Amino acid sequence: MENNNQEYNTVTLMLDDNTECECAIIRIFPAGDNDYIALLPLEGEAADNDEVYLYRYKVEGDNEPILENIESDEEYELVSEAFDEELDAMEYEDLYEEEDNEQ
Repeated sequence: MENNNQEYNTVTLMLDDNTECECAIIRIFPAGDNDYIALLPLEGEAADNDEVYLYRYKVEGDNEPILENIESDEEYELVSEAFDEELDAMEYEDLYEEEDNEQ
């Protein structure tokens, strides 16, 4: 995984078919007992379809981020709901910032 410093932080994922996919980091958020990361592909079919990739997120002792697949449907459902709540919070934050900028 590689971080690039642009307007937003990105990571490059190695997909199951051994292709690379550059993704923007949307948000790192808690759900249940774990942290998760939401990634938005910046290229390819997944980007065209506005797909979001969700992974379990951990940081190892040397600050190395680790992404793990979400294995169960129950965990994925929990994470999807938490991500939807995060999106709602992000929209609220954006509206609040716009109001502050107008004053």
